[in-house]
Amino acid sequence: MRGAPGRTRPGSLLAVALCLAALGCTGKPSSNERPQDGQEEGTIVVGVSGAFTENQIVAEMYAQVLEHAGYTVERQLDLRSREVSQNALESGQIDLKPEYLSSLLRFVDPNAEASNDPDDVVRRLRDLLEPRGLTVLSPSLAQDTNQFVANAQTAQRFDLTTMTSLARVANQLTLGAPPECPQRPYCLAGLKSTYGILFDDFEPLDVGGPQTVAALASDEVQIALLFSTDPTIEANGFVPLVDDLHLQNAENLTPVVRSDKLNEQVRRSLDELSARLTSDDLRMLVGKVAIDGEDIASVAREFLIANDLV
Repeated sequence: MRGAPGRTRPGSLLAVALCLAALGCTGKPSSNERPQDGQEEGTIVVGVSGAFTENQIVAEMYAQVLEHAGYTVERQLDLRSREVSQNALESGQIDLKPEYLSSLLRFVDPNAEASNDPDDVVRRLRDLLEPRGLTVLSPSLAQDTNQFVANAQTAQRFDLTTMTSLARVANQLTLGAPPECPQRPYCLAGLKSTYGILFDDFEPLDVGGPQTVAALASDEVQIALLFSTDPTIEANGFVPLVDDLHLQNAENLTPVVRSDKLNEQVRRSLDELSARLTSDDLRMLVGKVAIDGEDIASVAREFLIANDLV
C-alpha cells in the first residue's frame, strides 16, 4: 500500500577525492559548485509505495527538490503497492521513494514488533535494509496512520467511537480496504488478533482513494480504511474510530534511497524537506488536490516555495 542517493556533484572527481582525503570538505556546496547550464548531477528515479494522492505529493516534492539541486529526475508515481515498489527499489528500477515507517518495517520483517517511537523504527529498518543496499534517511514530522472510519449512519446506529466498540458488531458490516488488506498485520490480520474483529464481508477497493470514499458514502461498505490526514473524512462526516488498543504504530513519512545513489547533496535536500513537513501540512496538501482539484505538481511546488526549499 501505501528510494535515492547519486553520483558526485559535477566538476573534478579528483577534487572530490582530495577533499575527502584531507577531511576538509563540509559536504555543503558553495555557490560556484552549482551545476552550470547543460550539466547534470545524475538521474534519479522517484517512485511511490502505493499510487495515492498523499504519497504522490510527497514523492513529487522529493523530485522537485532534487531537480532544484541539479539532478535529472524521472517519476514513477503509479506503482500500485509496496510489493511492487520495494522490488523496484531493491532491483534498481527506482532509486527513491517516500515510505511509512512501521508499515515498511512490518513488510520487510513480518515478525517485527512495531513501535510508536519513530527513532526506534528507523534504527531497526536501517539494520534490515542496509545489507540490501538501501538507506533510511531522517523521518519527517509528518505522520499518517491507517484510520478505520465508519460512515455517519453506521456510527450512529451502532454507537461506534472506538475499534473496541466496532468489535461487537463487525460481523454485521462490510469493510472496504485495499486488496492486500487480508495479509497486512495492521489490517484484517491485525484487527482479528488485536481486537477480535471479524467482518461479515470484505470489499477490495483502492488505497484510501476516491473509490473507497464513494463506497463508504454510498453505504456499499460501512467501515473503510483511510488515512488519518485524509481531509475527506471531515468533509463527508465520516467518524474516525479511535485505535484504543494501539494496533497502528509510528508511520512518519521517510525517504528510503538506494545507498549507491546517496551523497551529501541528496541527503541534505531530502532532510531539509522532511524537517519542514508536518501532519497538518499533509492534510492541507491532500485537501488541495482531493477536494479543490488542484494539480499535484503545482501543490507540491507551492509548498516548497513557501518553505524556501526551491
